[in-house]
Amino acid sequence: MTTLLRSRITLIWFLLVGATALSLEMGHGVGFENPRHASVAIIVIAFIKVRFVILEFMEIRHAPRFMRIVGEVWIVAVCATLIGLFLSATH
Repeated sequence: MTTLLRSRITLIWFLLVGATALSLEMGHGVGFENPRHASVAIIVIAFIKVRFVILEFMEIRHAPRFMRIVGEVWIVAVCATLIGLFLSATH
């Protein structure tokens, strides 16, 4: 049981749960005066979670370098695109 609690996957899972709780609190207005800033922070947290899932649970961390670079670039590109679309739509 202690080995399970000390494993990398368990730590990542706890971080994902914590990030979900943080996003939930930000969505309820905790931490930011401006809802647009909170929304952008929630999108960034979501893509940090996506990165953890892709690297750890889909095991891309141990994949060939090209595959990992493609995954990382995809995460950044989609996150930046969503933030850009959100900010341009909420003028």
